[in-house]
Amino acid sequence: MAGNSFGTVFRLSTWGESHGLAVGCVVDGCPAGIALGEADIQRELDRRRVGQSRVTSQRREPDLVQIFSGVFEGRTTGTPIAMQVINADAKSGHYENIRTLYRPGHADYTWDAKYGFRDHRGGGRSSARETIGRVAGGAIARALLAHAGVRVIGWTQQLADLRAEAHDEAEIERNIMRCPDARVAALMVERVDAARRSLDSLGGIVELRARGVPAGLGEPVFDKLQADIGKAMFSIPAIKGVEFGEGFGAALMRGSEHNDPFVPRADGSIGTAGNHHGGILGGISTGEEIVLRLAAKPPASIAQPQQTVDRQGQPATIEIHGRHDPTVLPRLVPVAEAMLALVLADHLLRQRLARLEP
Repeated sequence: MAGNSFGTVFRLSTWGESHGLAVGCVVDGCPAGIALGEADIQRELDRRRVGQSRVTSQRREPDLVQIFSGVFEGRTTGTPIAMQVINADAKSGHYENIRTLYRPGHADYTWDAKYGFRDHRGGGRSSARETIGRVAGGAIARALLAHAGVRVIGWTQQLADLRAEAHDEAEIERNIMRCPDARVAALMVERVDAARRSLDSLGGIVELRARGVPAGLGEPVFDKLQADIGKAMFSIPAIKGVEFGEGFGAALMRGSEHNDPFVPRADGSIGTAGNHHGGILGGISTGEEIVLRLAAKPPASIAQPQQTVDRQGQPATIEIHGRHDPTVLPRLVPVAEAMLALVLADHLLRQRLARLEP
């Protein structure tokens, strides 16, 4: 009931707060025999880590992962995999002046409305630091998907009104914006620098692709593949919109334009001539590339004075100090990839229960 777990067969539970002793996760349902070590998890955590460039928060966290269970001699055992990352650079004093104030754009008020009590230090459990557990669990999901030939990739497609025009996937990890267009990436960095100097922040769009997904994944009614992916993405802090394939652009098309004709492939399988549908029809994967985009709001923590109220509803002015991202986009990419991998791993295992093979 508490909403800290995700998945049906391949199941992730995360725990910990932004300024607590540690954060981590438990992954249950992972099959035995998958090659896995701390280096596999660390590689993904390093991509999510704060302080990696001037367009991210300057909180200094090594985010070193420890695996406590579920792995023996470099392979998964089929039992729960528990992981932990110590919080090494939490500076809770930065939040003392806002202990009783509600930060605009944050979950402070809504958490008080729900629980009547909250951890004011960095947002506690509502902080994006919770996503460490998602990325760690997603790294295991990636290892499982690799056995089925499935690969997940994402990038920054747009920052404010700056949109990638070229598409060079080799460029994504070469620039600090994780943008596939080197020229536009440089402009994005300049725009983020300007926003930081003006004590402001910027939103944008991340695009995700899943390749090699077999046809047939997803349940036909309430657990449609896009429904589970949508839930996964909307559970990420800052996400305000999700679209698949043509997305909202489909509202402007005719059926004759949007429909993707089925065609035979050279390997004897069935495919589609286009991919307006984004790789999912009727809630079930078609075997085409799964394509989706996420709209992320500008980070709510900005250093400008803002109007708010305290816990008694009295008007107040708030100034948010500390170390915050001027945009979430570069660090959102590995988090979103992880959530997509978790959904696909879960549905891959669920599909094994859907029918008896001849």
